[in-house]
Amino acid sequence: MARVALVTGGTRGIGAAVSTTLKDAGYAVAASYAGNDAAAARFSEETGIKAYKWDVADYDASKAGIAGVEADLGPVDVVVANAGITRDAPFHRMTPEQWRQVVDTNLTGVFNTIHPVWPGMRERKFGRVIVISSINGQKGQFGQVNYAATKAGDLGIVKSLAQEGARAGITANAICPGYIATEMVMAVPDKVREAIIGQIPAGRLGEPEEIARCVAFLASEDAQFINGSTLSANGAQFFV
Repeated sequence: MARVALVTGGTRGIGAAVSTTLKDAGYAVAASYAGNDAAAARFSEETGIKAYKWDVADYDASKAGIAGVEADLGPVDVVVANAGITRDAPFHRMTPEQWRQVVDTNLTGVFNTIHPVWPGMRERKFGRVIVISSINGQKGQFGQVNYAATKAGDLGIVKSLAQEGARAGITANAICPGYIATEMVMAVPDKVREAIIGQIPAGRLGEPEEIARCVAFLASEDAQFINGSTLSANGAQFFV
């Protein structure tokens, strides 16, 4: 029987690539999303992957949504916490609301996504937890105090979960993508995008599928001794 994988933010960008890559690898995949109904419907029609709508910032909604996934597909074996938002502003202009929204989605949302499936993973003695962090959680970024803080916090989550879950056959790892050719990055002005690429030794943006292949490896049996690690995929832009 196919293992079940849940990908939050799984209908667009990196998440969509992760969802389709895991499906191609033989997983039964559920993709969650927060608000873009048209994009989710289009994704499901094109891929055959069912999309489930809930806000990862809401614990009760996440718990109920995950229960719906498990009722349809079975217990979640692999969880990819990918959902995230930005609310960029220089710190002196950042509002408490901008801070709260990003923390609620990018940090608390990771807790809300993993916590409901953790007991079942412990009981079944198997689980793969993969959190999509960011290069900016490693090095910081101007105008992203809120975002960088949450993505750095995500790394602490996986390091701690790895220690708690290892004896139960659960691994928890993070991936820190660099700048990837998603809709958000491709929508910035050409000069800004060229400046970004100029900072990447590889001389190009990453592709969503390259991050998805990292996820597929960490979800596989081949990665069972990799636990609490951070995989950087940034074209040599930043080293830890």
